[in-house]
Amino acid sequence: MDCLFCAIIEGAIPSKKVYEDEFSYAFLDINPQAPVHCLVVPKKHISSIDEVSEDNRDTVSGVLLAIPKIAKLLGLEGGYRVISNVGEDGCQSVKHLHFHILGGKKLPETMA
Repeated sequence: MDCLFCAIIEGAIPSKKVYEDEFSYAFLDINPQAPVHCLVVPKKHISSIDEVSEDNRDTVSGVLLAIPKIAKLLGLEGGYRVISNVGEDGCQSVKHLHFHILGGKKLPETMA
C-alpha cells in the first residue's frame, strides 16, 4: 500500500481513532502541534483539495460535515482551527486529502 492514510484507514497501521463514519476517519496526530491535534481523512483516496470534483463531492462534504462532530467529541467548545495543506509549497506531507483540527488552547493569529 503506497498511501500511509489508506493503510491507517484499513487498520494495517495502528492509530488512535477518534471518529469514523461512512465517509471519514479521524485519528490523533502522532506529532501534535497543539494540545488537541486530530487528522480527518476521507475513506476514499483523494490526493488533495486540488482533486476535489463533482465526482467526489459527496465524500468531501461528508468529511466536512463530520468536523464539527469531531471537534465536539474532542471537547473543543472554545473554538478550533481547521487546516488542509496542499502540495509541496503548502507542506503536504501525505498525498491524501486530510484536515487538521487544532485546538485545546488559544491559538496564535499568524502562522509565521
